[in-house]
Amino acid sequence: MHDPVVVVAPRLLVALDLDGTTVNHSGELSPAVAAAVTDVVSAGHLLIISTGRSVVATMPLVRALGLGAGYAVCSNGAVTIALDPGLDRGYEILETVTFDPRPALTLLREAIPEALVAVEDLGVGFKVSAPFPDGELGGAQVVVDWEHLVDRPATRVTLRRPDATPEEFLEQVERAGLHGVSYAIGWTAWLDINPEGVTKASALELLRRRLHIEPALTVAVGDQRNDIEMLHWAARGVAMGNAPDEVKAVADEVTSHVDEDGLVPILRSLLRGPVAS
Repeated sequence: MHDPVVVVAPRLLVALDLDGTTVNHSGELSPAVAAAVTDVVSAGHLLIISTGRSVVATMPLVRALGLGAGYAVCSNGAVTIALDPGLDRGYEILETVTFDPRPALTLLREAIPEALVAVEDLGVGFKVSAPFPDGELGGAQVVVDWEHLVDRPATRVTLRRPDATPEEFLEQVERAGLHGVSYAIGWTAWLDINPEGVTKASALELLRRRLHIEPALTVAVGDQRNDIEMLHWAARGVAMGNAPDEVKAVADEVTSHVDEDGLVPILRSLLRGPVAS
């Protein structure tokens, strides 16, 4: 039997990562997680999706979660949107931060010439050096030459080596000596590059101030290296059980694995008591 929706005070800002946190690594959303998200929103908390995904790849899960008005932080903090189901695409862009991808990509092209490269085309998809594996990038993929990959400012750049382990890939990236950008390695051989100083936490802090929510009333849940700053930022930072040790080390607490719906007890803990009848 589904628990009753609850009334909660004070209102919290609850930032949720998507992949490996809200959905499993196959992109599946469990009914238990969906129900817990619904109850947290119904209770009056402000739930903000905070993801490395592009806007195009984020919106299907926003709809699956039944989120209407609200906000989402996409592309690891480089893009912030306001959700608006009255608009054709379901959102408007509030903020974007871009950088010149040429220096970083030139360095990485020399260090990891075999890597696939994707440059975000905001609201559309990606320009790519070659097609990425099915399902890994949301939106359209358009194969372009090198000059078209680096010819204009970008919100996010992704490198991928499907044939490498995350450890091998991380070693290659660290040897390249990236500077002047923010970057994070994923749970596969995957690298996201963003403008320097831009993280999920930097975008969430701007939203927190915009919404006049006290720092002590912030909660964040994530599972990967691109969540580290966000877990530091939140008053209550929670790492998933499937997170790497370095992510767990910065969290205030650790919940169970995404495959065990580890997000559910965290969301349930935000609910104080049943609605009076």
